[in-house]
Amino acid sequence: MKLASFKHDGRATYGVAQADRYLQPPADFLNRYPDLAAVLRANAQRELEQAAISSGISIQVAATQALPVLPTPQKFICVGLNYKTHVAETKRDDSEYPALFVRFADSLAANGDVVHRPSFSERFDWEGELAVVIGKEGRAISQAQAFDHVAGYACFNDITVRDWQRHTHQWTPGKNFPGTGPLGPWLVTADEVPDVNALTLETRVNGEVMQKASLADLIFTIPVLIEYISRFTPLSPGDVIATGTPGGVGDRRTPPVYMKDGDVVEVEITGLGILQNRIGTAA
Repeated sequence: MKLASFKHDGRATYGVAQADRYLQPPADFLNRYPDLAAVLRANAQRELEQAAISSGISIQVAATQALPVLPTPQKFICVGLNYKTHVAETKRDDSEYPALFVRFADSLAANGDVVHRPSFSERFDWEGELAVVIGKEGRAISQAQAFDHVAGYACFNDITVRDWQRHTHQWTPGKNFPGTGPLGPWLVTADEVPDVNALTLETRVNGEVMQKASLADLIFTIPVLIEYISRFTPLSPGDVIATGTPGGVGDRRTPPVYMKDGDVVEVEITGLGILQNRIGTAA
């Protein structure tokens, strides 16, 4: 099942994505669960599917405006340096523990949004990633139980302002410009992804492949990440873990390559869809 958040008639809502339309549950369901995070907290995904199918309410995608799959996650935790190819291109050493940083909710963007490069930086770079969405609350979750806490997966582009990323040893400034983290186009529920390691991630800029990797190449696997993160902070339904980007970022090419106004960047992951955005300059 594919779950999407979107605006229709000026109102934020959600539904089940099918081809060129969204199936929407009736008003009483939407009143009980005002957003997808509420659906996840109640573990009501199957109830949503049944309600959306039986309601007869169908909205054409073309009549909507996409929103980030989870527009306001309580926690959005990102993992750096989690593919050996990316560690190698950055000339860093392997780490005993995951490198973590956070994104704020207002740094997220939706599929199809124009992502605005700040006018004072030319170093605007792509980072295609797999996002893991938590569906069950937990603290100190074991690796053996980690996937029981996963609601599903989505594509994520951790677009980065490289010069601002390097202002300090903490990467937060370069990762949190407003609307620079596209998440979507939808959440694919975990039951449709029996083996996440079999997925392939590909990032393209203007049709040219810039990154391609298997999710089996993660240094710190999804169970390891969930176990580690949940030891120091509780994980709740609707929280997101972005699992890191593979080698092939523009900043580490010779010469470096950065995204320019009008460029189209896509992140595609097997079975999870294509996340597409155009680059524009901030006013």
